[in-house]
Amino acid sequence: MQPVHRPKIFETAPHDHSHSHGHLHKLKERRRLIFSIALTGLTLLLEAVGGWISGSLSLLSDAGHMLTHFFALSMSFFAILIASRPVNPQKTYGYFRAEVLAALFNAIFLIGISLYLFWEAYERLLSPRPVNAMEMFVIAAIGLLVNLLTGLLLYDVRGRDINLRSAFIHMLSDTLSSVGVVVGALVIYFAGLTVIDPILSIVIGALILFWAGRLSFESIHILMESTPKHIDIDVLVQTLQSEVEGIQEVHDVHIWEITTHMYAMTAHVRVNDCALSHCMKMSESINQILSERFQIEHVNLQYECG
Repeated sequence: MQPVHRPKIFETAPHDHSHSHGHLHKLKERRRLIFSIALTGLTLLLEAVGGWISGSLSLLSDAGHMLTHFFALSMSFFAILIASRPVNPQKTYGYFRAEVLAALFNAIFLIGISLYLFWEAYERLLSPRPVNAMEMFVIAAIGLLVNLLTGLLLYDVRGRDINLRSAFIHMLSDTLSSVGVVVGALVIYFAGLTVIDPILSIVIGALILFWAGRLSFESIHILMESTPKHIDIDVLVQTLQSEVEGIQEVHDVHIWEITTHMYAMTAHVRVNDCALSHCMKMSESINQILSERFQIEHVNLQYECG
């Protein structure tokens, strides 16, 4: 019985590895983050001082929430600077994972803030304190306007990566909590129900916890190099085997997410014994299918014949 020969041909997708295809953030995005950081920093100082003067826990909670927003925006900005560093022999995929790490760190920080708000609200429910509703309303309204402006700045860049999306989520939860504080101030002013203040803090804390949970799971999913959610490996394999002439089998497939919307794949492709030029043509067909249908741009194929 003759031995089975398995010559191996390593073929990498012919794509530009400078990662200029949408992953190097533009100067406009950095400027928007800087402006958002400045606005948020000034507003959180105003809310913190106003919450202390008015005695409002919900306003202090919103200031604490805005502090996490300020921290998240700052982390996002520095993560962008790190991720923009060029590829080197030690970091062959660049520094894009810095964006994912920043998002995970933000999520963990948010979870800690929400637990603190729950505890403070519990103590206020046991021992209610007076609240100056008018001062609470004015400062919360200013915070709401700042959140809306920050949201407009980040809205059209929120989908670029998980890091910017985490910053936008911070802003969104901040906006909703500011709305709650404004409404709570009106209820206290007209109805005198100071108990609404710690109740609002609990609602704000629950909202923060919900968004932080989603963000942390998404970050961990990427860091664990799990298969991207939009890709079914069985469907991908069947597509290649049925549409690319000459492929007998595709196996040992690994697909992972380097950072948001940047996918990589390795696989073994079994073919009949053929010329190298034919394998090159198959690679072109495979890369086109993977790019157009599955958004996979970084591909490494190992050919086998037998």
